[in-house]
Amino acid sequence: MTGFLLRAVITAIGLWLATVWVPGVHIDGVGTLLLAGVLLGVVNAIVRPIAFILTLPITILTLGLFLFVLNAAMVGLVAWILPGFHLPAPGGFKAALLTAIIVWLTGWVGSWFIGHRGIERFARR
Repeated sequence: MTGFLLRAVITAIGLWLATVWVPGVHIDGVGTLLLAGVLLGVVNAIVRPIAFILTLPITILTLGLFLFVLNAAMVGLVAWILPGFHLPAPGGFKAALLTAIIVWLTGWVGSWFIGHRGIERFARR
């Protein structure tokens, strides 16, 4: 459970960076930001595997690049579910795609620091 919450905080940091760097992405408050991190983790754990299996042929055809579109769709789904998370209406896909890339990079750097299961790197010592 600690690993999931730590990952949710790392995701929230990525979402916060996206609100700073991507024009039009807006999150109303810190509580909404943390809730968006948790909700994005839940959506990635439940909805994303189903969507991945359904879109596997196009993912193979595009040599995995369609996964960026899938990640953007998960960010868009969280923005659609959560009232305080806003993506711009006319260019929402571009903003969701850039947000997904920033969240992915933040999670990648966070995994480098804490390990793949959360706090395992520090628990062994």
